[in-house]
Amino acid sequence: MSRDQQNEVPIAEPLPRGRHGLSPETVRSSQRERLIEAMLQLVARRGYAATTVPDVIAAARVSRNAFYQQFADKEACFLALCERDLPELIEEIRTAAASPEDWRAANLRGLRAYLRWWQERPAYAQAYFVEVPRAGERAVAQRDRAYRPFIDMVAAMAARARKAEPALPPLPATTVRLIVYGVTAFVEAEVREGRVAGLLSWADDLQDYMVTLLTARTADPGS
Repeated sequence: MSRDQQNEVPIAEPLPRGRHGLSPETVRSSQRERLIEAMLQLVARRGYAATTVPDVIAAARVSRNAFYQQFADKEACFLALCERDLPELIEEIRTAAASPEDWRAANLRGLRAYLRWWQERPAYAQAYFVEVPRAGERAVAQRDRAYRPFIDMVAAMAARARKAEPALPPLPATTVRLIVYGVTAFVEAEVREGRVAGLLSWADDLQDYMVTLLTARTADPGS
């Protein structure tokens, strides 16, 4: 019995063999999605280093040629995985935080959406937070670029807070980055420690952290 038979990876069923009437674009899209899903499940279970292209091909039930028509190598497939679902996460946060409530309540809604999203996707959280640093410089650089929309969302929340409370001073860009990096580092630590199922329970504590920094009054440089 092969290793893949012993550690079966649950992914979508392959397309039917023979004539099926599907367009080439539909076939390629299905193959790509199955390859990415196989990469996700394997990396979450075994780690990036222990996952090979043959593993992914076998789990996705596609040919070697089909893999290399989609991706140059294992790293490219993993990078596609890391990018795949982030737009959905960003949209969920923006939708939650768009509430007409007080900005603090809206921030908590967005934060809870962020934590819930990762908590409901433990395999993705494992791959993204734990395995990205092990996948090489390109993966790390891609994750660094992915901070941008989160920084923009926090900056927008800071502006919303100052519109509601004009007495608040301008918030330095470095503070906005500290908020994003701090929350991300906390979530990453929880995932590494196997506590992804409890992420949502930290919402109030992380809300206090964010509000403290969002309303911070920085010292006068001339004092």
